[in-house]
Amino acid sequence: MRHGHNAIVDQQFGGQAQAYVSSAAHSSGPDLERLAQSAQGWSGAKVLDLGCGGGHVSYTIAPHVANVVACDLSQQMVDAVCTQARRRGMANIETRQAAAEALPFERGEFDAVVCRMSAHHWQDLDAGLREARRVLKAGSPAIFIDVISPGDPMLDTHLQAVELLRDRSHVRDYRIEEWSAALGRAGFNLERVSTHALPMEFASWVARMKTPGALAAAIRSLQAEASAATRDAFDIREDGSFTIRIATFEITAA
Repeated sequence: MRHGHNAIVDQQFGGQAQAYVSSAAHSSGPDLERLAQSAQGWSGAKVLDLGCGGGHVSYTIAPHVANVVACDLSQQMVDAVCTQARRRGMANIETRQAAAEALPFERGEFDAVVCRMSAHHWQDLDAGLREARRVLKAGSPAIFIDVISPGDPMLDTHLQAVELLRDRSHVRDYRIEEWSAALGRAGFNLERVSTHALPMEFASWVARMKTPGALAAAIRSLQAEASAATRDAFDIREDGSFTIRIATFEITAA
Protein backbone atom coordinates (compact mmCIF):
# COMPACT_ATOMS: atom_id res chain seq x y z
CA MET A 1 0.00 0.00 0.00
CA ARG A 2 1.36 3.43 -0.91
CA HIS A 3 1.21 6.29 1.52
CA GLY A 4 1.58 10.03 1.11
CA HIS A 5 4.64 11.61 2.68
CA ASN A 6 2.72 13.17 5.59
CA ALA A 7 1.30 9.76 6.45
CA ILE A 8 4.82 8.33 6.51
CA VAL A 9 5.99 11.11 8.82
CA ASP A 10 3.03 10.51 11.13
CA GLN A 11 3.70 6.76 11.20
CA GLN A 12 7.37 7.30 11.94
CA PHE A 13 6.94 9.78 14.76
CA GLY A 14 3.53 9.04 16.23
CA GLY A 15 4.62 5.91 18.05
CA GLN A 16 7.88 7.52 19.15
CA ALA A 17 6.43 10.62 20.80
CA GLN A 18 7.59 9.80 24.31
CA ALA A 19 11.09 8.94 23.06
CA TYR A 20 11.41 12.46 21.67
CA VAL A 21 10.04 14.07 24.83
CA SER A 22 12.79 12.32 26.83
CA SER A 23 15.56 12.50 24.19
CA ALA A 24 18.81 13.89 25.59
CA ALA A 25 19.90 14.91 22.08
CA HIS A 26 16.80 17.10 21.70
CA SER A 27 16.37 18.46 25.22
CA SER A 28 19.61 20.45 25.48
CA GLY A 29 22.22 22.27 23.44
CA PRO A 30 23.61 25.74 22.74
CA ASP A 31 20.76 26.41 20.31
CA LEU A 32 18.20 26.05 23.11
CA GLU A 33 20.35 28.25 25.35
CA ARG A 34 20.43 30.92 22.65
CA LEU A 35 16.68 30.54 22.14
CA ALA A 36 16.03 31.08 25.85
CA GLN A 37 18.04 34.30 25.66
CA SER A 38 16.05 35.51 22.66
CA ALA A 39 12.72 34.63 24.31
CA GLN A 40 13.54 36.87 27.26
CA GLY A 41 12.86 39.77 24.91
CA TRP A 42 9.50 38.37 23.81
CA SER A 43 7.47 39.22 26.91
CA GLY A 44 3.78 39.26 26.09
CA ALA A 45 4.29 37.45 22.77
CA LYS A 46 2.22 34.71 21.22
CA VAL A 47 4.72 32.24 19.75
CA LEU A 48 4.32 29.35 17.31
CA ASP A 49 6.49 26.27 17.93
CA LEU A 50 6.32 24.88 14.40
CA GLY A 51 6.96 21.14 14.12
CA CYS A 52 7.20 20.95 17.89
CA GLY A 53 8.26 17.30 18.13
CA GLY A 54 8.90 16.50 21.79
CA GLY A 55 8.12 20.09 22.77
CA HIS A 56 11.55 21.23 23.93
CA VAL A 57 11.24 24.62 22.25
CA SER A 58 7.89 25.17 23.96
CA TYR A 59 9.27 24.23 27.39
CA THR A 60 12.26 26.54 26.85
CA ILE A 61 10.36 29.66 25.86
CA ALA A 62 7.10 29.26 27.81
CA PRO A 63 8.47 30.91 31.00
CA HIS A 64 9.31 34.07 29.01
CA VAL A 65 6.25 34.62 26.79
CA ALA A 66 2.50 35.00 27.09
CA ASN A 67 1.42 32.00 25.04
CA VAL A 68 2.98 29.16 23.03
CA VAL A 69 1.15 27.13 20.40
CA ALA A 70 2.95 23.81 19.89
CA CYS A 71 2.04 22.53 16.42
CA ASP A 72 3.02 19.22 14.84
CA LEU A 73 1.87 16.90 12.06
CA SER A 74 1.60 13.98 14.50
CA GLN A 75 -1.39 14.02 16.83
CA GLN A 76 0.39 11.59 19.16
CA MET A 77 3.36 13.96 19.39
CA VAL A 78 1.02 16.87 20.13
CA ASP A 79 -0.72 14.82 22.83
CA ALA A 80 2.61 13.93 24.43
CA VAL A 81 3.59 17.62 24.55
CA CYS A 82 0.24 18.52 26.09
CA THR A 83 0.74 15.91 28.80
CA GLN A 84 4.30 17.03 29.51
CA ALA A 85 3.31 20.70 29.65
CA ARG A 86 0.70 19.88 32.28
CA ARG A 87 3.28 17.92 34.28
CA ARG A 88 5.57 20.94 34.20
CA GLY A 89 2.77 23.31 35.18
CA MET A 90 3.08 25.29 31.94
CA ALA A 91 -0.50 26.40 31.47
CA ASN A 92 0.42 28.85 28.67
CA ILE A 93 1.26 26.03 26.22
CA GLU A 94 -1.54 24.92 23.91
CA THR A 95 -1.33 22.42 21.07
CA ARG A 96 -2.58 22.06 17.50
CA GLN A 97 -2.19 19.29 14.93
CA ALA A 98 -1.30 20.43 11.42
CA ALA A 99 1.19 20.07 8.58
CA ALA A 100 3.70 22.90 8.21
CA GLU A 101 2.56 23.47 4.64
CA ALA A 102 -1.08 24.12 5.67
CA LEU A 103 -1.26 25.91 9.01
CA PRO A 104 -4.72 26.54 10.53
CA PHE A 105 -3.88 30.05 11.75
CA GLU A 106 -4.74 33.58 10.65
CA ARG A 107 -2.36 35.85 8.77
CA GLY A 108 -0.12 37.69 11.22
CA GLU A 109 -1.47 35.78 14.22
CA PHE A 110 1.92 35.27 15.89
CA ASP A 111 4.55 37.60 17.35
CA ALA A 112 7.34 35.04 16.84
CA VAL A 113 7.86 31.66 15.19
CA VAL A 114 10.38 29.00 16.17
CA CYS A 115 11.06 25.78 14.28
CA ARG A 116 13.66 23.30 15.52
CA MET A 117 14.75 20.04 13.86
CA SER A 118 11.57 19.71 11.81
CA ALA A 119 12.05 21.18 8.33
CA HIS A 120 14.19 18.31 7.03
CA HIS A 121 11.01 16.19 7.21
CA TRP A 122 8.80 18.60 5.27
CA GLN A 123 7.63 17.49 1.86
CA ASP A 124 7.83 21.08 0.60
CA LEU A 125 10.30 23.38 2.35
CA ASP A 126 9.25 26.48 0.42
CA ALA A 127 5.56 25.96 1.18
CA GLY A 128 6.27 25.47 4.89
CA LEU A 129 8.39 28.61 5.04
CA ARG A 130 5.72 30.61 3.20
CA GLU A 131 3.15 29.48 5.77
CA ALA A 132 5.47 30.42 8.62
CA ARG A 133 5.85 33.88 7.10
CA ARG A 134 2.08 34.21 6.53
CA VAL A 135 1.18 33.62 10.17
CA LEU A 136 3.94 35.91 11.50
CA LYS A 137 3.48 39.65 11.96
CA ALA A 138 5.64 41.84 9.68
CA GLY A 139 8.91 42.82 11.33
CA SER A 140 8.62 40.05 13.91
CA PRO A 141 11.36 37.51 14.72
CA ALA A 142 11.63 33.87 13.75
CA ILE A 143 14.27 31.25 14.50
CA PHE A 144 14.82 28.11 12.44
CA ILE A 145 17.16 25.43 13.75
CA ASP A 146 18.04 22.32 11.77
CA VAL A 147 20.67 19.82 10.70
CA ILE A 148 22.73 21.22 7.84
CA SER A 149 24.42 19.39 5.01
CA PRO A 150 28.11 19.90 4.25
CA GLY A 151 28.77 21.60 0.96
CA ASP A 152 30.90 18.75 -0.37
CA PRO A 153 28.82 16.41 -2.62
CA MET A 154 30.48 13.25 -1.27
CA LEU A 155 29.73 14.22 2.32
CA ASP A 156 26.21 15.31 1.40
CA THR A 157 25.49 11.92 -0.19
CA HIS A 158 26.70 10.07 2.90
CA LEU A 159 24.61 12.20 5.26
CA GLN A 160 21.39 11.92 3.25
CA ALA A 161 21.90 8.15 2.83
CA VAL A 162 22.31 7.37 6.52
CA GLU A 163 19.45 9.72 7.43
CA LEU A 164 17.05 7.98 5.04
CA LEU A 165 18.13 4.48 6.08
CA ARG A 166 17.48 5.42 9.69
CA ASP A 167 14.19 7.24 9.04
CA ARG A 168 12.10 6.86 5.89
CA SER A 169 10.37 10.19 6.55
CA HIS A 170 13.64 12.07 5.95
CA VAL A 171 13.54 14.45 2.98
CA ARG A 172 16.75 16.49 3.03
CA ASP A 173 19.29 18.16 5.29
CA TYR A 174 19.82 21.43 3.40
CA ARG A 175 23.04 23.39 2.97
CA ILE A 176 23.26 26.83 4.59
CA GLU A 177 23.11 28.38 1.12
CA GLU A 178 19.90 26.46 0.34
CA TRP A 179 18.37 27.61 3.62
CA SER A 180 19.34 31.23 3.00
CA ALA A 181 17.81 31.23 -0.47
CA ALA A 182 14.59 29.54 0.67
CA LEU A 183 14.15 31.97 3.59
CA GLY A 184 14.55 34.89 1.20
CA ARG A 185 12.00 33.48 -1.22
CA ALA A 186 9.51 33.09 1.64
CA GLY A 187 9.79 36.74 2.69
CA PHE A 188 12.29 36.62 5.54
CA ASN A 189 15.35 38.76 6.18
CA LEU A 190 18.31 36.74 7.47
CA GLU A 191 19.92 38.48 10.43
CA ARG A 192 22.35 35.92 11.84
CA VAL A 193 23.51 32.33 11.30
CA SER A 194 25.41 30.30 13.88
CA THR A 195 26.40 26.63 13.88
CA HIS A 196 27.43 24.03 16.42
CA ALA A 197 28.39 20.36 16.46
CA LEU A 198 25.95 17.75 17.78
CA PRO A 199 27.31 14.30 18.69
CA MET A 200 24.88 11.46 17.91
CA GLU A 201 25.21 8.26 19.95
CA PHE A 202 24.43 5.51 17.44
CA ALA A 203 22.49 3.05 19.60
CA SER A 204 20.03 5.63 20.94
CA TRP A 205 19.83 7.37 17.54
CA VAL A 206 18.47 4.27 15.81
CA ALA A 207 16.48 3.09 18.85
CA ARG A 208 14.62 6.41 19.04
CA MET A 209 13.24 5.78 15.53
CA LYS A 210 12.97 1.98 15.92
CA THR A 211 15.11 1.56 12.81
CA PRO A 212 14.87 -2.08 11.63
CA GLY A 213 17.99 -4.11 12.29
CA ALA A 214 18.74 -4.64 8.62
CA LEU A 215 18.72 -0.90 7.95
CA ALA A 216 20.83 -0.14 11.02
CA ALA A 217 23.30 -2.71 9.71
CA ALA A 218 23.26 -0.99 6.31
CA ILE A 219 24.20 2.30 7.98
CA ARG A 220 27.07 0.61 9.79
CA SER A 221 28.20 -0.89 6.49
CA LEU A 222 28.19 2.53 4.81
CA GLN A 223 30.21 3.92 7.69
CA ALA A 224 32.71 1.07 7.54
CA GLU A 225 33.21 1.51 3.79
CA ALA A 226 33.32 5.32 3.89
CA SER A 227 36.42 7.18 2.78
CA ALA A 228 38.86 8.51 5.34
CA ALA A 229 37.68 12.04 4.48
CA THR A 230 34.05 11.11 5.21
CA ARG A 231 34.94 9.36 8.46
CA ASP A 232 36.92 12.39 9.57
CA ALA A 233 34.25 14.90 8.53
CA PHE A 234 31.54 13.17 10.57
CA ASP A 235 33.89 11.93 13.30
CA ILE A 236 32.56 8.38 12.79
CA ARG A 237 33.58 6.20 15.72
CA GLU A 238 33.92 2.45 16.15
CA ASP A 239 30.45 2.04 17.66
CA GLY A 240 28.84 3.99 14.79
CA SER A 241 28.39 7.20 16.75
CA PHE A 242 29.10 10.34 14.74
CA THR A 243 28.76 14.12 14.73
CA ILE A 244 26.50 16.37 12.66
CA ARG A 245 26.30 20.15 12.44
CA ILE A 246 23.29 22.22 13.44
CA ALA A 247 22.56 25.73 12.17
CA THR A 248 20.47 28.40 13.87
CA PHE A 249 18.95 30.96 11.50
CA GLU A 250 17.76 34.14 13.23
CA ILE A 251 15.47 36.03 10.88
CA THR A 252 12.73 38.64 10.71
CA ALA A 253 9.57 38.80 8.64
CA ALA A 254 9.93 41.37 5.86
